Amino acid sequence: MATARKYILAAHFQGAPKRSDLQIVEEKLPAINDGEFLAEAVWLSVDPYMRPYSRRFKVGDTMIGTQVAKIVESKHSTFQVGDYVVGNFGWRSLTISSGKQVSKLDRKLYTDQKLSTAVGILGMPGATAYFGFLRLCCPKEGETLVVNGAAGAVGSAVGQIAKIKGCRVVGFVGSDEKVGYLKGIGFDEVYNYKTISSLKDTLNTACPKGIDMFFDNVGGEFFDTIVPLMNQFGRVAICGFISEYNLEKPEKGVRLNRAILTKQLRIEGFDVYQWLSEWPGAFKELNEWIEKGQLKYKEHVTQGFDNMFDAFAGLFTGKSFGKSVVKA
Repeated sequence: MATARKYILAAHFQGAPKRSDLQIVEEKLPAINDGEFLAEAVWLSVDPYMRPYSRRFKVGDTMIGTQVAKIVESKHSTFQVGDYVVGNFGWRSLTISSGKQVSKLDRKLYTDQKLSTAVGILGMPGATAYFGFLRLCCPKEGETLVVNGAAGAVGSAVGQIAKIKGCRVVGFVGSDEKVGYLKGIGFDEVYNYKTISSLKDTLNTACPKGIDMFFDNVGGEFFDTIVPLMNQFGRVAICGFISEYNLEKPEKGVRLNRAILTKQLRIEGFDVYQWLSEWPGAFKELNEWIEKGQLKYKEHVTQGFDNMFDAFAGLFTGKSFGKSVVKA
């Protein structure tokens, strides 16, 4: 009988995540039945969305999340011992699964060196960048994109895809190191939002022809400031609002109805799983761009299952750089 370790919600997050909000417990697992397999975590993902989405779960539930796992025991006809899979198993070391909503990884694409990308650039974050930008922003050559959270897994991919499509890209990040990195991979202009004196003035300087597309990962002041500066028929993809995740009370924003109406803007939020059936094609094209050197990705690797909270908390303090993953 195997024993799993897992993180459970000891309390719902109030403000910034605290170590006491999560607790590691052990769980004795039963023997697997016919049609099931036992998988061991190899790479686990930590993502900003987990903070607000965890409110949907009860205290005592396993912390949500996706992982790459290796099958170590199987009584399933499709999933064999030694196969690698990606699934929404949560923050746990061992999982018994029937295979429902689990994907077996194609080892030609996900080699040993690229297994972690199944929860990164060739996983949900990559799909988020690909579909969120291409389907909602509908880029045209020569247009200007502004993306915030631009050094994250999604933002950095969005900016590079925009460059592939012939767009001008302006990014905002939270450190000078991240500024240098994004300039090095082709962003036209990058700013540390912590050191600029005026977001509006910076945007007017960086975008002399106005803003055609805005991919918003941050919300708050960014959204309030950028929307009125959009060009006619501008498009806004709302991917997240990380600046607001840890607020105990919602902030009051400005009224943007006039700008949205008179400029005929399209502003749309999205759930990337609406395109789930199309993910394999997206991953194929993303990988082709990687192989050609047109798309680069960076991972922030934390070693050890016991350090998952540190990796998670780092998402909200600016410590993470690129896609945050944990090596179990």
